[in-house]
Amino acid sequence: MNGRRIIVALDLPTAEEAVRLAGALAEYVAGFKVGLGLLHGAGPGLVGVLARLGPVLADAKLHDIPTQVQAAAQRLGEYGARWVTAHASGGPDMLQAAVRGLSTGAGDREAGVLAVTVLTSIDGAGATALFGRSPGELTSRLAKSAARTGVEGVVCSPKELGVVAEVAPGLRRVTPGIRPAGSAADDQRRTATPAEAVARGADLLVVGRPITAASDPAGAARRLHEEIGGV
Repeated sequence: MNGRRIIVALDLPTAEEAVRLAGALAEYVAGFKVGLGLLHGAGPGLVGVLARLGPVLADAKLHDIPTQVQAAAQRLGEYGARWVTAHASGGPDMLQAAVRGLSTGAGDREAGVLAVTVLTSIDGAGATALFGRSPGELTSRLAKSAARTGVEGVVCSPKELGVVAEVAPGLRRVTPGIRPAGSAADDQRRTATPAEAVARGADLLVVGRPITAASDPAGAARRLHEEIGGV
């Protein structure tokens, strides 16, 4: 990935806009995230188009019975996904099925599953109300379980990066909820600046609106790349 850490979230209305923006940002980012909006709109074929410009994170957030998850991960691998997300709360059997499916679909290409722990839109009170545990406690349990399934990494908030490093040090740490100083949090609850996230141990930073909604997206991506040292 040439020392780049930023995965830009292409949460845009159309495939055309996503591809055009990806082309403008390719030199500054480590890859592109395709979320549920485009996967269920433009369709998974967009993954293949974007893969010509750089690595693609298909943020499908798979969560179903293992056979269905395996089939979906395989198809996304066939389309060219470098990473596919699946909810860690689906359990070890489901995550293992995702790993098998993606490996089959990707063939000889490098590809890995990222296990989603606790969404960054859920704050401490929300996690306690829903799950009876704090985000840190829940992330610790889910990451520890995911580490035994063959996934490449986990998706966690910047606040739980240290927890993941402690319980699953061998996993790649991917974090959304990245907001440059002075940026609006939008619907995110557990956030950090890019520099803070890297200092806490993030390997890849998923950044959406601070880049895609900027008046100069390429300039915004370049500044973020430079802010974290380009390493």
